[in-house]
Amino acid sequence: MPPQNAPLAFSHARGRTDVPLIEQTIGDFFADMAARQPQREALVSRHQGLRYSYAGLQAEARRLASALLGLGLEKGDRIGIWSHNNAEWVLMQLATAQVGLVLVNINPAYRSSEVEYALNKVGCKALVSMAQFKTSDYLGMLRELAPELATAVPGALQAARLPALRSVVWIDVAGQGAEQPGMLRFSELLARGDAQDARIDAVAATLRNTDPINIQFTSGTTGFPKGATLTHRNILNNGFFIGECMRLTCEDRLCIPVPLYHCFGMVLGNLACFTHGATVVYPNDGFDPLLVLETVQAERCTGLHGVPTMFIAELDHPRFGEFDLGTLRTGIMAGSPCPIEVMKRVVSDMHLSEITIAYGMTETSPVSCQSDAGTPLERRVSTVGKVQPHLEVKIVDPATGETVAPGVSGELCTRGYSVMHGYWGDEARTREAIDSEGWMHTGDLATMDEQGYVNIVGRIKDMVIRGGENIYPREIEEFLYRHPKVQDVQVVGVPDARYGEELCAWVIVKPGQTLSEDEVRDFCKGQIAHYKVPRYIRFVQSFPMTVTGKIQKFKIRDEMIAMLDLRPAKTA
Repeated sequence: MPPQNAPLAFSHARGRTDVPLIEQTIGDFFADMAARQPQREALVSRHQGLRYSYAGLQAEARRLASALLGLGLEKGDRIGIWSHNNAEWVLMQLATAQVGLVLVNINPAYRSSEVEYALNKVGCKALVSMAQFKTSDYLGMLRELAPELATAVPGALQAARLPALRSVVWIDVAGQGAEQPGMLRFSELLARGDAQDARIDAVAATLRNTDPINIQFTSGTTGFPKGATLTHRNILNNGFFIGECMRLTCEDRLCIPVPLYHCFGMVLGNLACFTHGATVVYPNDGFDPLLVLETVQAERCTGLHGVPTMFIAELDHPRFGEFDLGTLRTGIMAGSPCPIEVMKRVVSDMHLSEITIAYGMTETSPVSCQSDAGTPLERRVSTVGKVQPHLEVKIVDPATGETVAPGVSGELCTRGYSVMHGYWGDEARTREAIDSEGWMHTGDLATMDEQGYVNIVGRIKDMVIRGGENIYPREIEEFLYRHPKVQDVQVVGVPDARYGEELCAWVIVKPGQTLSEDEVRDFCKGQIAHYKVPRYIRFVQSFPMTVTGKIQKFKIRDEMIAMLDLRPAKTA
């Protein structure tokens, strides 16, 4: 490899190694941080009215770890968290890591069939869930999946459709709300714990930082989500180096409106802060632009995260000008292509002069490339930065596997500490994603310039990114095939100025049947996440095909773009 600043002859770059990797577990690292600055504020959950110092958060996490062991959970067991952002979520993140339980992130947008698949795929023995959120009745969906809850003793569930699940815990406001048959209140569970429980340290002493600690589901091309399995070493180090790019210190206060169930919230948010002794601030359980603006001002936040649509909603809020955002300096915009004009407005109007762009995927913990606070603005708005420390990235010809020259597009591959442990229970798909030399093949098309700056230019596969959510059309097709009137269906992504992309479904109706757009959408409601419901639905007699019978999805996409006169947001 050439010296660090020498022009690259090939699209292959290695990150710096002058700062060593962290080789502790998350539990040990957080305990050390809490001991160094016990009274510094660690967490503010504005919508819950909760504040924790580092010492206080450490004590509560240990109390919860004790209570989870009391449920009969053992190192390596899986426990799901099905919730929007709150203090209970981060307590679960820290407590499970402390005693080697594998935290399984379940998207709050999931509906009954999706949560059933997720819980069973990884064999969750316990689940912590919100009671409800807006129109989502989480406990109602669980009772639908496990009617045995009605007569079960909490902690001893035996459900036909969820055979591994024993305990369901619902997140309550202490002492409020009706009792839920067969379920345990989170407040009651926490009260059972003992922060001095000797079992905690005994289990912690047996843990390795290469142990799996987190499973996040990412949609698969076969129509079934894959459980990307991540270790302490994966996500603790990624959080640390993300924070380094942001120049975080213990004086920083980071507003996190992005979801914790996704790497953006739990790694780029929580772990970036905790590895630097900074303060985590949640403005609300779900995204509300006004509450974000209010929180930044009230808590004097120095950092703010978001996907482009969040920043747009904040900038365009009619009350935007009322708030003093002068304390802001850094943050991350990621999740989908970042529009150039939005980046410029964020820098000029929100004082985020050191905002960075991050690129990655769940399978790489997630960040592989990131601009840092000192990257020139023109680079920050036109690239995803350079490779992170202790990682390698290369751009290869998808057909030959050969590394391409600078400026030539190819598949982006990543290697290093951040590459996932594997897909849970799926060695075949793990081998498809990670080659024999340890390279994770992202499926993204990218270019790298002679200075090592990476630009994402497209995707080899047909994954759709809608407002930061990764969607594989095949999963939607598999679901729509279940409709009794649907003979065939093809789903593609089409440009959208607000979300980056939207889903479009072409449907062939069975002979003799009639079907409306509303019927299709009604079929989806409550069964698949809202962001997976196609915005555009067109009924056709056939699909464009090659002479060999292969469906040409690009022609479907092109026709819809022309028909609807769709225009994407201007991006780098």
